[in-house]
Amino acid sequence: MSGVGRKFPEFSLTGVISNDMKSAFQPFTHESFAGKWQVFFFWPKDFTFVCPTEIAAFGKLDKEFRARDAQLFGASIDSEFVHLAWRREKEELRNLPFPMLADIKRELSSALGILDPDAGVAQRATFIVDPQGVIRFVYVTDLNVGRNPEEVLRVLDALQTDELCPCNWQAGDDTLKAA
Repeated sequence: MSGVGRKFPEFSLTGVISNDMKSAFQPFTHESFAGKWQVFFFWPKDFTFVCPTEIAAFGKLDKEFRARDAQLFGASIDSEFVHLAWRREKEELRNLPFPMLADIKRELSSALGILDPDAGVAQRATFIVDPQGVIRFVYVTDLNVGRNPEEVLRVLDALQTDELCPCNWQAGDDTLKAA
């Protein structure tokens, strides 16, 4: 698996950004938000049970991520058409403020090393990528266990201090000073 300190892989994927078929699809690449913090979170597949709870929770925090100059991207191995159908079907996904990337060829999931060998889907993985394109945080849970988007936001806050942050550090807390 691609880890902390490595460059995030180059990619070119279609993202779903609205529910209107005429404007729903937009291309995104590794250069789309160059110079910004980026948060990529992957879920196994659309039309499942745990996934929409996480996606909706990230959506509710989108303004918080944007306030930190970070762009959210959700992704799975489903096509852009399946993403669009799911957005239209599932009330809590209809107005998502971030792109749902279609990694249908499994190229990005494979490059990151998060393709589950048994299920053939992307694992429930999250990556925080700094403005230079370097992975600074990786978080992977079991396919059956949802993650905590607030923890991802907390870690982003800590990374953006560029300081030593103790356990359970929160924005506004003191950082540690090396003696």
